[in-house]
Amino acid sequence: MIIVRYADDFIVGFEHEADARRFLDLLRERIGKFALALHPEKTRLIEFGRHAAANRRQQGLGKPETFNFLGFTFICGTSRRGRFLIKRKSRRDRMRAKLQAVKQELRWRMHQPIREQGKWLKQVVTGYFRYHAVPTNSHALVQFRDGVATRWRQLLSRRSQKGRQTWTWTAMLVDYWLPRPRILHPRPNQRFAVTHPR
Repeated sequence: MIIVRYADDFIVGFEHEADARRFLDLLRERIGKFALALHPEKTRLIEFGRHAAANRRQQGLGKPETFNFLGFTFICGTSRRGRFLIKRKSRRDRMRAKLQAVKQELRWRMHQPIREQGKWLKQVVTGYFRYHAVPTNSHALVQFRDGVATRWRQLLSRRSQKGRQTWTWTAMLVDYWLPRPRILHPRPNQRFAVTHPR
Protein backbone atom coordinates (compact mmCIF):
# COMPACT_ATOMS: atom_id res chain seq x y z
CA MET A 1 0.00 0.00 0.00
CA ILE A 2 1.19 3.55 -0.75
CA ILE A 3 -0.22 6.88 0.45
CA VAL A 4 0.45 10.33 -1.02
CA ARG A 5 -1.14 13.14 0.99
CA TYR A 6 -1.30 16.92 0.89
CA ALA A 7 -3.54 18.58 3.52
CA ASP A 8 -6.93 16.85 3.20
CA ASP A 9 -6.32 15.47 -0.32
CA PHE A 10 -4.75 12.05 -0.63
CA ILE A 11 -4.25 9.11 -2.96
CA VAL A 12 -4.01 5.55 -1.71
CA GLY A 13 -2.64 2.80 -3.96
CA PHE A 14 -3.08 -0.95 -3.55
CA GLU A 15 -1.79 -3.95 -5.42
CA HIS A 16 -5.11 -5.84 -5.16
CA GLU A 17 -8.57 -4.46 -5.91
CA ALA A 18 -10.13 -6.32 -2.97
CA ASP A 19 -7.83 -4.47 -0.54
CA ALA A 20 -8.74 -1.13 -2.11
CA ARG A 21 -12.48 -1.81 -1.81
CA ARG A 22 -12.10 -2.93 1.80
CA PHE A 23 -10.07 0.19 2.65
CA LEU A 24 -12.66 2.47 1.01
CA ASP A 25 -15.53 0.88 2.97
CA LEU A 26 -13.62 1.14 6.25
CA LEU A 27 -12.60 4.74 5.52
CA ARG A 28 -16.22 5.77 4.89
CA GLU A 29 -17.27 4.08 8.10
CA ARG A 30 -14.41 5.63 10.10
CA ILE A 31 -14.88 9.26 9.02
CA GLY A 32 -18.66 8.82 9.29
CA LYS A 33 -18.20 8.49 13.06
CA PHE A 34 -16.96 12.11 13.06
CA ALA A 35 -19.92 13.33 10.95
CA LEU A 36 -17.65 13.67 7.89
CA ALA A 37 -18.02 12.29 4.37
CA LEU A 38 -15.79 11.71 1.37
CA HIS A 39 -16.26 14.14 -1.52
CA PRO A 40 -18.50 12.25 -3.98
CA GLU A 41 -16.88 13.71 -7.13
CA LYS A 42 -13.26 13.42 -5.96
CA THR A 43 -13.48 9.93 -4.47
CA ARG A 44 -13.02 7.21 -7.08
CA LEU A 45 -11.72 3.68 -7.28
CA ILE A 46 -9.75 3.27 -10.52
CA GLU A 47 -7.38 0.73 -12.03
CA PHE A 48 -4.05 2.47 -12.50
CA GLY A 49 -0.47 1.29 -12.85
CA ARG A 50 1.90 -0.77 -14.98
CA HIS A 51 -0.62 -3.56 -15.66
CA ALA A 52 -3.75 -1.40 -15.98
CA ALA A 53 -3.56 -0.91 -19.77
CA ALA A 54 -3.13 -4.64 -20.49
CA ASN A 55 -5.85 -5.67 -18.01
CA ARG A 56 -8.37 -3.18 -19.42
CA ARG A 57 -7.53 -4.18 -22.99
CA GLN A 58 -8.31 -7.82 -22.17
CA GLN A 59 -11.67 -6.75 -20.73
CA GLY A 60 -12.42 -4.46 -23.69
CA LEU A 61 -12.56 -1.36 -21.48
CA GLY A 62 -10.18 0.96 -23.35
CA LYS A 63 -7.42 3.09 -21.87
CA PRO A 64 -6.84 3.32 -18.10
CA GLU A 65 -8.63 6.19 -16.37
CA THR A 66 -6.75 9.32 -15.38
CA PHE A 67 -7.01 11.30 -12.15
CA ASN A 68 -6.28 14.86 -11.02
CA PHE A 69 -4.15 15.67 -7.99
CA LEU A 70 -2.49 18.94 -6.92
CA GLY A 71 -2.97 20.68 -10.28
CA PHE A 72 -1.80 17.77 -12.45
CA THR A 73 -3.55 15.06 -14.45
CA PHE A 74 -1.89 11.68 -13.92
CA ILE A 75 -1.86 9.32 -16.92
CA CYS A 76 -0.67 5.75 -17.45
CA GLY A 77 1.85 5.97 -20.27
CA THR A 78 5.02 4.50 -21.69
CA SER A 79 8.52 5.84 -22.21
CA ARG A 80 10.22 5.94 -25.61
CA ARG A 81 11.67 2.52 -24.81
CA GLY A 82 8.19 1.13 -24.13
CA ARG A 83 8.49 0.96 -20.35
CA PHE A 84 5.62 1.94 -18.04
CA LEU A 85 5.69 5.60 -17.08
CA ILE A 86 3.34 7.77 -15.03
CA LYS A 87 2.87 10.96 -17.00
CA ARG A 88 1.98 14.24 -15.30
CA LYS A 89 0.28 16.98 -17.29
CA SER A 90 -0.84 20.40 -16.05
CA ARG A 91 -4.62 20.47 -15.76
CA ARG A 92 -6.06 22.27 -18.77
CA ASP A 93 -8.82 24.00 -16.82
CA ARG A 94 -6.31 25.40 -14.31
CA MET A 95 -4.02 26.60 -17.11
CA ARG A 96 -6.91 28.34 -18.89
CA ALA A 97 -7.92 30.01 -15.60
CA LYS A 98 -4.33 31.21 -15.02
CA LEU A 99 -4.06 32.62 -18.55
CA GLN A 100 -7.40 34.38 -18.08
CA ALA A 101 -6.09 35.92 -14.84
CA VAL A 102 -2.94 37.08 -16.70
CA LYS A 103 -5.12 38.67 -19.38
CA GLN A 104 -7.20 40.54 -16.77
CA GLU A 105 -4.10 41.79 -14.96
CA LEU A 106 -2.52 42.92 -18.24
CA ARG A 107 -5.55 45.13 -18.86
CA TRP A 108 -4.79 46.95 -15.62
CA ARG A 109 -1.16 47.26 -16.73
CA MET A 110 -1.97 48.34 -20.29
CA HIS A 111 -0.32 51.76 -20.07
CA GLN A 112 2.74 50.66 -18.13
CA PRO A 113 6.07 50.77 -19.96
CA ILE A 114 6.96 47.53 -21.75
CA ARG A 115 9.85 47.07 -19.33
CA GLU A 116 7.44 46.98 -16.34
CA GLN A 117 5.07 44.60 -18.12
CA GLY A 118 7.99 42.37 -19.09
CA LYS A 119 9.30 42.22 -15.50
CA TRP A 120 5.87 41.26 -14.18
CA LEU A 121 5.26 38.62 -16.87
CA LYS A 122 8.69 37.15 -16.21
CA GLN A 123 7.71 36.65 -12.55
CA VAL A 124 4.41 35.03 -13.57
CA VAL A 125 6.00 32.58 -16.03
CA THR A 126 8.91 31.79 -13.69
CA GLY A 127 6.50 31.03 -10.85
CA TYR A 128 4.38 28.80 -13.08
CA PHE A 129 7.44 26.89 -14.29
CA ARG A 130 8.79 26.38 -10.77
CA TYR A 131 5.72 24.33 -9.90
CA HIS A 132 4.76 22.78 -13.24
CA ALA A 133 8.20 22.03 -14.78
CA VAL A 134 8.09 18.31 -14.02
CA PRO A 135 9.21 15.52 -16.36
CA THR A 136 6.63 14.63 -19.08
CA ASN A 137 5.03 18.11 -18.84
CA SER A 138 7.18 20.12 -21.28
CA HIS A 139 4.34 20.51 -23.82
CA ALA A 140 2.17 22.28 -21.22
CA LEU A 141 5.05 24.64 -20.37
CA VAL A 142 5.37 25.62 -24.04
CA GLN A 143 1.59 26.13 -24.26
CA PHE A 144 1.56 28.37 -21.18
CA ARG A 145 4.45 30.54 -22.40
CA ASP A 146 2.86 30.83 -25.86
CA GLY A 147 -0.47 31.72 -24.23
CA VAL A 148 1.16 34.52 -22.23
CA ALA A 149 2.96 35.76 -25.37
CA THR A 150 -0.30 35.82 -27.36
CA ARG A 151 -2.10 37.83 -24.68
CA TRP A 152 0.81 40.26 -24.37
CA ARG A 153 0.82 40.81 -28.15
CA GLN A 154 -2.96 41.43 -28.12
CA LEU A 155 -2.56 44.00 -25.36
CA LEU A 156 0.29 45.84 -27.10
CA SER A 157 -1.66 45.83 -30.38
CA ARG A 158 -4.69 47.40 -28.65
CA ARG A 159 -2.66 50.28 -27.25
CA SER A 160 -0.59 50.86 -30.40
CA GLN A 161 -1.62 53.53 -32.89
CA LYS A 162 -0.05 51.46 -35.68
CA GLY A 163 -2.47 48.57 -35.18
CA ARG A 164 -1.48 44.93 -34.67
CA GLN A 165 2.08 44.24 -33.60
CA THR A 166 4.03 41.79 -35.74
CA TRP A 167 4.97 38.37 -34.38
CA THR A 168 8.63 39.11 -35.18
CA TRP A 169 8.64 42.11 -32.85
CA THR A 170 6.64 40.25 -30.18
CA ALA A 171 8.98 37.25 -30.40
CA MET A 172 11.95 39.53 -29.66
CA LEU A 173 10.19 40.84 -26.55
CA VAL A 174 9.15 37.37 -25.44
CA ASP A 175 12.63 35.92 -25.93
CA TYR A 176 14.13 38.79 -23.93
CA TRP A 177 11.67 38.77 -21.00
CA LEU A 178 10.08 35.35 -20.66
CA PRO A 179 12.12 32.31 -19.53
CA ARG A 180 12.24 29.39 -21.94
CA PRO A 181 10.44 26.19 -20.91
CA ARG A 182 12.69 23.58 -19.36
CA ILE A 183 12.22 20.77 -16.88
CA LEU A 184 13.36 21.88 -13.42
CA HIS A 185 12.37 18.92 -11.23
CA PRO A 186 14.07 15.49 -11.19
CA ARG A 187 12.16 12.31 -11.91
CA PRO A 188 10.51 10.84 -8.79
CA ASN A 189 12.89 7.86 -8.65
CA GLN A 190 15.91 10.23 -8.74
CA ARG A 191 14.43 12.46 -6.04
CA PHE A 192 13.66 9.46 -3.82
CA ALA A 193 17.18 8.09 -4.29
CA VAL A 194 18.66 11.39 -3.09
CA THR A 195 16.48 11.66 0.02
CA HIS A 196 16.56 7.96 0.88
CA PRO A 197 19.85 6.45 -0.36
CA ARG A 198 19.88 2.67 -0.58
